Amino acid sequence: MSRSDRYRGLRCALIIVTVAAFSQQVTGQEGDNAALKPRGPIVMTAEGRKIHERGILIDGHNDLPWNVRTQAASSFDKLDIALPQPQLQTDIPRLRRGGLDAQFWVVYVPPELEKTGGATKMALEQFDLIDRMIKRYSYVFERALTADDIVRIHKEDKIAGLIGVEGGHMIEGSLETLREFYQRGARYMGLTHSATTAWADSATDVARHGGLSAFGERVVLEMNRLGMLVGISHVSADTMRDALRVSRAPVISSHSGAYAVAAHNRNIPDDVLRMIADNGGVIMVVFFSGYIEPVGAQSMARYFEDERALKEKYPGKADFERAWQKWREEHPVPRGTVHTLIDHIDHIVKVAGIDHVGFGSDYEGASKMPVQLEDVTGYPYITQALLDRGYSSRDVHKIMGGNLLRALREAERVAREWPRSSAAPD
Repeated sequence: MSRSDRYRGLRCALIIVTVAAFSQQVTGQEGDNAALKPRGPIVMTAEGRKIHERGILIDGHNDLPWNVRTQAASSFDKLDIALPQPQLQTDIPRLRRGGLDAQFWVVYVPPELEKTGGATKMALEQFDLIDRMIKRYSYVFERALTADDIVRIHKEDKIAGLIGVEGGHMIEGSLETLREFYQRGARYMGLTHSATTAWADSATDVARHGGLSAFGERVVLEMNRLGMLVGISHVSADTMRDALRVSRAPVISSHSGAYAVAAHNRNIPDDVLRMIADNGGVIMVVFFSGYIEPVGAQSMARYFEDERALKEKYPGKADFERAWQKWREEHPVPRGTVHTLIDHIDHIVKVAGIDHVGFGSDYEGASKMPVQLEDVTGYPYITQALLDRGYSSRDVHKIMGGNLLRALREAERVAREWPRSSAAPD
């Protein structure tokens, strides 16, 4: 299938149903976000499709491996993504229709395993799962380890498969494990997930270090030495600032929004946006409505903290599930639309500049996405929406993936030039 064939039928397959969905969404938001009402659904143009096809589209965050583990016992025989999988947001037919060129597949492990043990073991099992996926579907995917790999694989009309690690708790305090993750293909690691670790404060937990501990600074420098991008999604604002102060290579936020647009602690405040610009890093904007839709961000403000509290209060699984369902019903999240995402991109461009923004969808890791971005077929609408707001094709291509390629190349350069004698000891 040629790249142009992926877009044939996009109007009939997506736009007709999306117009209806958009109308229903706007009607349902009366009083919640009336500003969306005059902003109608994005309609793809022939020029928009061509521009989307010519770019290199990189997504910084997809949790498909965890869903294959939990829904299908890590078996692609049970959950064959070569076939349509309507219970997922991601499968190969839809990746092709969305025009994706490179994906960071995420290694995720629940953060509580830092306390109970087994985080590294489970993480390595997730690395294995990603390896098997790329090998099984080698006619679609190819492993990428460098920026040049991404470009080459794109030219071969395949999807470059990279690995990101969602949380430093998985190294269990070992720099040697961090090095092993790099050898296994990890090209970024988020410093925390939802819980504060022994060496870094999370955005959604009690701060214990005022940012990074001394060991946390060593982790950042060792990632620089290896050529692994430092990820600051999920970390506290003080941890963001410490990471940017310490890092000698570009830092990324693999899936976050702008705090000034939607006030959730998972998002990036303006002073940090400016620091990321000075650092040469990239904010890869998350699609999850609970972080980017302003009312949704309010509803989700204490999601992780309240989940932990309910698990303590209701140790039985059935009791917890009932309490958690009640919590979700009491904290509705409006979906927003593709315009909601573009609002974050606009703000980041205004504060940090056009060279410091990208995409980090969080598909498979978040249940509620904006209208027109319900699954991986939605990427072309972002291209068209950016064009509709006056972005040039050159700037659209930077946002699609060019900025991330630049940051990754710079991280590779820093690693190549790192003094051989300065490896951080365990």
